[in-house]
Amino acid sequence: MKKFLNSADSYLADALAGFAAAHPELSVDQATRVVTRAGGAVAGKVGLVSGGGSGHEPLHIGYVGEGMLDAACPGEIFTSPVPDQVLAAIRAADSGEGVLLIVKNYTGDVMNCRLAAELAAEEGLRVETVLVDDDVAVQDSTYTAGRRGTGATLLVEKMAGAAAARGDSLAEVAETARQVDSASRSFAVALSPGTTPGTGRPGFELPEDEIEVGVGIHGEPGRRREKLRPAREIVCGMVRALLDDRPLERGTDTIVVVNGLGGTPLSELYLVFNEVAGQLADAGAGIARNLVGDYITSLDMAGCSLTVCTVEDGFLDLWDAPVNTPGLRWGC
Repeated sequence: MKKFLNSADSYLADALAGFAAAHPELSVDQATRVVTRAGGAVAGKVGLVSGGGSGHEPLHIGYVGEGMLDAACPGEIFTSPVPDQVLAAIRAADSGEGVLLIVKNYTGDVMNCRLAAELAAEEGLRVETVLVDDDVAVQDSTYTAGRRGTGATLLVEKMAGAAAARGDSLAEVAETARQVDSASRSFAVALSPGTTPGTGRPGFELPEDEIEVGVGIHGEPGRRREKLRPAREIVCGMVRALLDDRPLERGTDTIVVVNGLGGTPLSELYLVFNEVAGQLADAGAGIARNLVGDYITSLDMAGCSLTVCTVEDGFLDLWDAPVNTPGLRWGC
């Protein structure tokens, strides 16, 4: 393993210190492991909090800022933040209008965030929780009861963040988040595993001529393994999996995210997007907005995920609203 690190034990602390130095508009509390806006909670606005294991950057710390999250709590690599950490983030994000807690559907995340929300309620804080469960590859896995939360997390954080920024109530922001999750489906394929700093070895073994179809963002297995094939055929299988689960009527507009998992060149991601665009056009669906790049990664895993969100009333206004974070920025 060749990585830039001082030691595996200090990996997260060192990365957060660098993140703080690079982004003085944000505040990083090393003691609680919570990232917030430097100015604190925004008066009169619903707070948004999310978190999860590190190794998926820019998710979640890279989405703290105007138009998205108010606080994020990064756990150790691929490990849920502890309840006290989530509670600290909730406290930091609360301005008196309540806090929306966005949780990816992984057992540790769900359990620890539920406990943190209960502790926050005991302190008199209003907390709503929204579960992201968009991955159609598997219904249940070692990590989850139900579908995993993956690429739709970005869409939920962006559009719920925009709803909060325009002054929507806690109930309205939570409903927007649930609508976005419900309208979104994701599927991922890995070409190679990622390597964790703590172990110094790949998260799983994958022969050179095989791919993992339906992989999770922690490297957990998906539907099956297949021989490496031309990109067009791989993408066709990904699109088919999404459309089989949520068929699109002809004339439907979508928001599409082709997301790199950390070790895939941008040129390959654009190649994948070209195939996706053609296959959605063949299905009679349009692409109203898109993102292509690394947004929810899995350390240095080679591969990509595809997220397709059906555009519903108001979605494009929320998507186009200004956002200014380290990982996503437009309209500011």
